[in-house]
Amino acid sequence: MVREDVGKLGLISPSGKRTYAGGSRCEEEFSDDDTAAKSSKSGRSRGPYDWSIYEKLRKREANQLEASKFFLYSVKEKFLQSKLQVEIDTFDPESPEIKMPFQRTRSKVTEIVASSNLIFTLTKTGVCIAFDRDKLKRICFLNATDDEVIRSLFLNKVNNSIITVSVFREDNFSSLRCRSTHLQYVRKKETNAGFALFESESLRWPGFVEFDDLNSKVLTFSSEKNEYKIWGLANYEHLYTITDSRIQEIKVSPNILLLIFSRSHGGGYVPLRILDVETGKVLRDFKHLLHRHKKIDFMEQFNEKLLIKQERENLQIVDVNTSRVVEVERSHFLTPNAFIFLYDTQLFMTFRNRSVTAWNFHGELVTKFDDHELWPIDDQSEAHTSNNNIHLSQQDLIISYCKNYDCKHANVDDAHGSINISSISTGKCMAKISCDSESLQHRHALKGVSALYYNEDRNEIYTGNRSGTVCIWSS
Repeated sequence: MVREDVGKLGLISPSGKRTYAGGSRCEEEFSDDDTAAKSSKSGRSRGPYDWSIYEKLRKREANQLEASKFFLYSVKEKFLQSKLQVEIDTFDPESPEIKMPFQRTRSKVTEIVASSNLIFTLTKTGVCIAFDRDKLKRICFLNATDDEVIRSLFLNKVNNSIITVSVFREDNFSSLRCRSTHLQYVRKKETNAGFALFESESLRWPGFVEFDDLNSKVLTFSSEKNEYKIWGLANYEHLYTITDSRIQEIKVSPNILLLIFSRSHGGGYVPLRILDVETGKVLRDFKHLLHRHKKIDFMEQFNEKLLIKQERENLQIVDVNTSRVVEVERSHFLTPNAFIFLYDTQLFMTFRNRSVTAWNFHGELVTKFDDHELWPIDDQSEAHTSNNNIHLSQQDLIISYCKNYDCKHANVDDAHGSINISSISTGKCMAKISCDSESLQHRHALKGVSALYYNEDRNEIYTGNRSGTVCIWSS
């Protein structure tokens, strides 16, 4: 099957997380940069701040502007005194559980997720460790076999489990396998109580698995069978199968799936289909006209809005219900490296090079950030940033590892960034964790950050760096 390029951006999706199978990979390849989209959150959670008191006080405010100012003040207070509390090392050369030589080397942290007192870390070499936040001790490794390389993690809040997506040496690391382990078994160090998922599926390249938090679904694609399958996140029950050789891509959106088919002969239009995500029932078939002989930079669905951009053309925002089209001049909207839909505020954010902006579906630029210039993936690449260093909270905040031009070490080998907390609605930097002391430990913790996670329940920020150290920041 030949698959066309339909413009796949690095989507930082709040509804889910996709992991692709790789081709045949040798062990040395796991030392190359191989970033994964960061798992994002949906729903609401209660943090350490007493929001019931906040709501009572807010309702007393006669002026909405004053209430907004009070909220921003409370956010500042939450992060203003955040300091480095403790460091945890993910590297243990004496551990008997890790057998493959390339995994017994110090490696950078690529992913962090947390639930209650559990912190899960994933390194570039595919080693996943669960730590006890309160005791600051390693609980266990999640690598179930000696030849397992874990590619990504997904915290399943529907049934309180951690899902690992892995590849194995026995098939030259070429196909994905998924495993679910309940958090109570992790705490008891009984990881063998976990069980394999989607065993009927052969997930070789270009196969993938995508976990959809918002709809509580899983999407798998088996390239050998040319089958897309939808599963429930609660018990991993198979719901329905989509089979059509014309499908080039499937996009997940709240309550719906967008099927993108092969372009027409001559490239004048692309057939599209919208399905009900719960049942697979066809809701609508339609065609979107295209500029012939021009590739599609990206195509994404958000509720009834379809975003399409072709190379060197304007961005089109199409209402699929009314067929109304809003165009944004290409000089005003440059093709981003990645973007994210904000479901609560009906906005979308774009990430281009090291800049972040927010837009509405009228094609208007809503937010430009004052002090939120993202740190590049490596010190040599100014054009690319890591999605793993970006976290969106459920309080209208974006928390990222950013450039810190105030630091006197910014232009030398000791350069390090800062953790910036900014308001998505205003673009203002609410707080910043930066090098405000001469502490070598503090500077080291802010150097080479490769993963970031905000634990809203504990109001703690976790960062991982290139040396394999996890740092905990809180007030």
